[in-house]
Amino acid sequence: MRDTRSRTFVTAQMVAERAGVSRSAVSRTFTDGASVSDATRRKVLEAAAALGYHVNHLARVLRERSNIVCLVVADMTTPIRARMVDVLTSKLQAAGKITMVINTETDTGSVSSALKQTLNYRADATVVLSGTPPASLIETCLANGQQVILINRDDGLVGSSNLGVDNAMAGREALFLLRRAGCQRLGLIASTARTASLMERKRVFVEAAAAEGMSVTITEAGPTTYQSGQEAARRLFGRSQAPDGVFCVTDLLALGFMDTARLEFGLRIPEDLCVVGFDDIEQAGWQSYQLTTFAQPLDIMADAVVELLLNPGLGDGSRRIIEPIPVWRRSVRPAAG
Repeated sequence: MRDTRSRTFVTAQMVAERAGVSRSAVSRTFTDGASVSDATRRKVLEAAAALGYHVNHLARVLRERSNIVCLVVADMTTPIRARMVDVLTSKLQAAGKITMVINTETDTGSVSSALKQTLNYRADATVVLSGTPPASLIETCLANGQQVILINRDDGLVGSSNLGVDNAMAGREALFLLRRAGCQRLGLIASTARTASLMERKRVFVEAAAAEGMSVTITEAGPTTYQSGQEAARRLFGRSQAPDGVFCVTDLLALGFMDTARLEFGLRIPEDLCVVGFDDIEQAGWQSYQLTTFAQPLDIMADAVVELLLNPGLGDGSRRIIEPIPVWRRSVRPAAG
């Protein structure tokens, strides 16, 4: 039969009474670095195990740091964002941090309410992994004493720390790879999301091409999705002078673009069409794609976030740019002979 008796949390006072020690002795036992005798520690741990006691970290919030880190994330279902969250949460957990995730794929009011919850729980820091929320909400976190780390944003908010990938390098290198393969007609598949990182890749690629006297056909068919990549291919290859070399500002766009180019227009990759992406998501390495791309160094970025959280004084107002890693695969031809 189901036990319908009321249940209560085991308190530190209950542990103290069972162990025959003071309430403060229980607190010291479960506080790293606190002074407590071996005999007292043993009695407290035995009592805690018998009662099933767990430390209530939230109860400590009003008198010490909470160890809570808030991750603000958009597009959580996309491969690159899911991987970023996976790597970050693993690194934060290993560093003894508690992670609170806020999904910003809602209206601004809902995001604002969620951020206020992090303040109510006294979150020590907020890490923003996306182009949302607006800067005004991030400033609220700063004003309330939170440490704020921005990833791939260009807000330049006073008191925040910025980590970013060198998108300019990727734009220049993408052009180099396509030109080395002998591509003469260039295309760029962008996104209507227009986040800072996507816009930088687009801008630099177009400027680098112009410096070599080449024009670029730009297509923005929708948000940063596989379906937008498909639609971009249909728009591009419906023209008489379709590109033979294309830079897609994300891998997800590139995969949709490649599938449609091959299946609907009969193009061979890389013989008829060379494609470069960005992110190095898992699917980019699948046999059916073998996409040449640039990997975001997620482990390095996550380590940098943890370092800033453990040493807050290192990052106030700082900006660190990390180079992406070129990954050459079969979607681009070798250098033209």
